[in-house]
This record gives sequence, C-alpha cells and structure tokens, in this order.
Amino acid sequence: MELKGKRVALLVDNVYQEMEVWYPLYRLEEAGTTVITVGAEKGKTYTSKLGYPCVAKLSYDEVTAADFDGVVVPGGFAPDHIRRHPKATQFVHDMDAQNKLVAAICHGPWVLCSSRMLKGRKLTCFFAIKDDCIHAGAEWLDEEVVVDRNLVTSRKPEDLPAFCRATIAVLTKQV
Repeated sequence: MELKGKRVALLVDNVYQEMEVWYPLYRLEEAGTTVITVGAEKGKTYTSKLGYPCVAKLSYDEVTAADFDGVVVPGGFAPDHIRRHPKATQFVHDMDAQNKLVAAICHGPWVLCSSRMLKGRKLTCFFAIKDDCIHAGAEWLDEEVVVDRNLVTSRKPEDLPAFCRATIAVLTKQV
C-alpha cells in the first residue's frame, strides 16, 4: 500500500492496447492508488484493439491537474484519438508543468508530442513513432524504460514490469 492516497488518471479511447491499460491499472491499484479512467465522454465504453471494454469514469471536461498525482497514457492507436482533444493534451501538459507523474508507453508519447512537453526531454517509445518524438524535441533512447524527472516512458507491452516499477518510483519520489 505504498501509494495509498495517490490518484492517477488513466487516459482511454478506442483501439487501446489491452495490456497497457489493464496491467498499470491493476498494478497501481494493488499498490493503493485510486486509478480513474478518463476519456472524451464520461460513461462511454471504449474498446481495445481486441474489443475488450473500458468505461471512462470521467471526461476531459471534468479533470484538472490539481486533482491528480499522475497520468498514464497507454499505447495502441488510442493515443492518436486522445491527442485530438485539446483538453486531453492540456491536461497532460499541466500535469508535466506541475512536475507530476506523466507515464506513457508504446504509442502513448504521441499524446506527449501534442502536449508540447518534449523539448529537451529523454524518452523511449515504440520505434514507429520515434521520429515524431524527435521532431517534438525529445532525445530518443532504445531502452525498456526511460525516466526523465517526472516523465516515465517505455516501448512495448514486454516493458510493462519496468514501466510500472518506474511509475511507482516516481509517484513515491524514489527517483
């Protein structure tokens, strides 16, 4: 229960990668975190690449950085949908500006590109969006997890154990 009292927003949209939503959600809850799924529409069911459902508990209209200790952005193709919502990218930008956890895996850094927060930052991501992150000002590293202050990034589902360990370390201020 090392994270009791912490609140983390987990962004969801259609075509998310199943493991990159549910593994962090359950791992963070296991550690005592309250995880709130957030999407464009409160109460809407978003489906994964394989059709697995996830209901958004809140909408982007209802969240502010002041209400959370961190945000997790999963991969799949959901990030391409998430970043189309200015309130979503502003929320992520505000979380970073307040030095709160911003964790993104796989294609999740697409949202970080649109959140205008990558200039001068180190990160990793799925190799197919490496150029997008570099063009947004980041230095890309091919590692299972990269931590740059409050920013945690990983490349793919196989990196989830390292991703979750680093996410918890940032939330507990152990990095």
